[in-house]
Amino acid sequence: MFYLVHTPAPPLSDFIENLWLLSDAPLHERELIIPSGTLELVINLHQDEFRIYESVHTEEHRRYSGALVSGAYQRPFVIDTREHASVIGVHFKPGGAFPFFRESAGRLADAHVDLDTLFGASARELRERLCSSKTPAQRFGILEIALISRLLRPPKRHGAVQVGLACLMRGGTSVANVAARVELSHRRFIQVFTAEVGMTPKLFARVRRFQRVVALAKQDPSPDWGHLALACGYFDQSHLVRDFVTFSGLSPTEFARHLSEPVKENHIAVPNERSNLSKTRASSLLKVDVQ
Repeated sequence: MFYLVHTPAPPLSDFIENLWLLSDAPLHERELIIPSGTLELVINLHQDEFRIYESVHTEEHRRYSGALVSGAYQRPFVIDTREHASVIGVHFKPGGAFPFFRESAGRLADAHVDLDTLFGASARELRERLCSSKTPAQRFGILEIALISRLLRPPKRHGAVQVGLACLMRGGTSVANVAARVELSHRRFIQVFTAEVGMTPKLFARVRRFQRVVALAKQDPSPDWGHLALACGYFDQSHLVRDFVTFSGLSPTEFARHLSEPVKENHIAVPNERSNLSKTRASSLLKVDVQ
């Protein structure tokens, strides 16, 4: 599976972590996507649809158009990787998606929304142009132009949200302390933060703490979960376990077993019959940064 990543130039880089392009479906048929505290825009260049499953244990799914926005989720969801034959996407920075859509990030929370609901007719035109383009560079260029067109008016970012993101991403700071620092009431800080980021500051802090543990766990084939719990600000290991079950549906040990197969960030491979019967074919993820 090929995974190309492109970092856009300013002003897009102020709001977007990267643009990415996936091609060649992996062996496994499903992937679990864990919360990251961010929004994602994805466009399927192979089929004009996406299928989203609520869990790995069900065949029931919801169908969406081939261009959609995934809001900031507090629970994992499952995708069908057969759609990875060709998919392009935008990974926004935390709090970075708000200038591009008609709806606030808070109203997109825990939801998938067809892009035409947010972009209108230009969403279908964008997908058609991307599908007809031949190279990754052309596709990244088309997507950048479309995104810049959404930024014609200078976005008004709330200063309290910027300070809050910086503090909560570092960890070790309470929401009450951040609200006092930005001189807003606790309630008002929650309102402005949720509108731009897509989740409450308390939930965002929990998700980022979970993400720190995941990053450290990937570096060790046999993680010491008790040590990681204390290092990342959990009360104890049982506290960490509860967050793992909430945000991934798996215990830490189960989660670690799924890390052996390379996948895109925040994705976890779900083993299945197809991958088990094809052990002779090596599974790999070739990631290339495209400037």
